[in-house]
Amino acid sequence: MKNSPAHLWLLLLVMLLHSCGDNPQKNNTTGDVLLLEQVRLIDGNGGTPVEDTKLLIKDGKITAIGSDITDENATVINLEGKTIMPALISAHSHIGTLKGTTTKAENYTEGNILAQLKKYESYGVLQIMAMGTDRPLLFETGLRDRSLKGEIPGARIHSAGYGFGTPNGAPPLGFAMDKVFRPATAAQVVLQVDSLAQLKPDMVKIWVDDFNGKYAAKMQPEIYKAIIQEAHKKNLPVAAHVYYLNDLKQLVADGVDIIAHSVRSDVIDDSTITQMKAKQVIYIPTLSLDEYAYIYGQQPEWINNEFFKRSLEPGVYEMITAEKYRNDLKNAPNYASNMKAFETAKQNLLQLFKAGVLIAMGTDSGATPVRAQGFSEHLELQLMTEAGLTPLEAITVATKNAATALKIQQQYGTLEPAKVADLVILNSDPSKDIKNTREIFAVYKNGKEVSKGPLP
Repeated sequence: MKNSPAHLWLLLLVMLLHSCGDNPQKNNTTGDVLLLEQVRLIDGNGGTPVEDTKLLIKDGKITAIGSDITDENATVINLEGKTIMPALISAHSHIGTLKGTTTKAENYTEGNILAQLKKYESYGVLQIMAMGTDRPLLFETGLRDRSLKGEIPGARIHSAGYGFGTPNGAPPLGFAMDKVFRPATAAQVVLQVDSLAQLKPDMVKIWVDDFNGKYAAKMQPEIYKAIIQEAHKKNLPVAAHVYYLNDLKQLVADGVDIIAHSVRSDVIDDSTITQMKAKQVIYIPTLSLDEYAYIYGQQPEWINNEFFKRSLEPGVYEMITAEKYRNDLKNAPNYASNMKAFETAKQNLLQLFKAGVLIAMGTDSGATPVRAQGFSEHLELQLMTEAGLTPLEAITVATKNAATALKIQQQYGTLEPAKVADLVILNSDPSKDIKNTREIFAVYKNGKEVSKGPLP
């Protein structure tokens, strides 16, 4: 029997009432509008955390922050007792060549890259700069571009493309560095920078180091000066792998933009610090790299922590906890010098920070199996506080400052209205103890929950 008009009208009315309900803050099935309430907010700007506030998120962006926000279309999530901070940003990482206990060119596959981007994401790291060790696949498949557009899951990958090293020198070919440009003369630089620029990299990476005397020569000043000049013509900043103070001095004089590792040979003098600040040179300390150089010869307090173990590639935990591995590290001729270098690195970080040089977080994670992707970024926060920064200062370095280093600060790095809602929800307050950044409750990317963290 056909429904009467009156019956159809009644049915429609019932459906409308059911869809609207009687709760003005009902769940929004699209998930486009979220109201996170009763949160402790660390916004990344370095100020005192704001207690018991709300964040309104629409279409992936923060639209309002305050205690008196309402929105009848929002999904309301009560986060009483939890802390929200910006997602972490690593301005110096590597991706794709690491797999298991090896770092090889054949490991560089789309599947491996995607898995590592997801791992970073689960640790609350939503932007990484791959610092000069990428391969053609990243650009030829459009993977880098798809990542930045948010078309694939995981951390967004920025790239320095193929870096610049030295013939028969740094960086070591054995670590999938065969795509690195290695100019023998300054005359070769123009065409090589032109070639790199076709990939539209975010920056140019150069290695100026002999790896503690492993190589006979470092990149010569006339070559890296030519690289800096050609890169600047194309509006590309230059980041330098550096170890020695004398190299830092020359690089700053020649216009380098970013120091991608700590100076570890000597304490940086006041005159050089003044020049770095005047020229707005950014400094990425990578303290975790320096601790990894010797720490597995000891028994670090986090070695058996699941938060650490889940960041490792298969087989790495067994490798680093083997007695032979530990003994080989402790008996290596550079064991004591590596420990000293780490202490010098911490001292240089603190004095540069106090002097007002912009410090950005980077870790060199993913360059070798022992530099764990995801965990390294949380360890870096801890080590920065051990060097003398407060927890809130370290968080700013790892969010706002790192975004500035990657030139994405207009959209990312702090939690403010009009910025993208990339954030980490924590069970505990990291302003009281920086290790609380490891107490991940959820990770949000573009205003949507993408992970509950690396632990079950």
